[in-house]
Amino acid sequence: MSELDPVVVVFLYGLLTAVATGLGALPFAFVRSVSPRAVAYSNAIAAGLMLGASFGLVAEGSERGSLQTFVGTLLGVGFILIAQRWLGEHDIGIGSLRGAGARKMLLIVVVMTVHSFAEGVAIGASFAGGLTLATLITVAIAVHNVPEGLAISAVLRPQGATLAGCAGWSIFSSLPQPLMAVPAFLFVDAFLPALPYGVGFAAGAMVFMVIVELLPEAFEHARKPEVGLLASGSLIAMILFQALL
Repeated sequence: MSELDPVVVVFLYGLLTAVATGLGALPFAFVRSVSPRAVAYSNAIAAGLMLGASFGLVAEGSERGSLQTFVGTLLGVGFILIAQRWLGEHDIGIGSLRGAGARKMLLIVVVMTVHSFAEGVAIGASFAGGLTLATLITVAIAVHNVPEGLAISAVLRPQGATLAGCAGWSIFSSLPQPLMAVPAFLFVDAFLPALPYGVGFAAGAMVFMVIVELLPEAFEHARKPEVGLLASGSLIAMILFQALL
């Protein structure tokens, strides 16, 4: 049997990380009904996970260019502001869900999808260091994607999304990883300078999403100490998780 074409290998590595994101929906297989307080708890957990991922992105981007990462962060915040205004002017529907819930679902998926572009570039670029390094980076991103899928599902499931829908949207949000991994592999020298802008953009979008969407809704339906404890706990867990990787 002949060896696989390197481009195919890169694509399959990226696809693996995308599929891993869908595993984050599994804990919600055991949740039958969702109360307003449970929605608040889910938002708090998602907020902590997204903040932890954002801190990791900023740290990664700063190693390649602090100014570029900062500029990317501002662009990410601006993107969410524009997206919120545009979505507020249109009647958005996802399945049977409409209105504010549908807008929040769409925003969280868009934010995490944007985040995945930078990770796809990281996968493709890592092959420049050899297959062993690429495998380590890919496994790290795949494992890292599981709690990101959990963060997406924590927002979508309470809004009425099915378990399959949560897994599907989670995987969809990571599809840029195999799609970006291939061009980054083929044109690594051209893609690496843009990486700090990309990770900064994703971090800024996620932090702003947490501040203006997830935490305010969590505080509305649950006690502040409980929300703070869950958000802080998941934030610390995500940071430690990334440190172990």
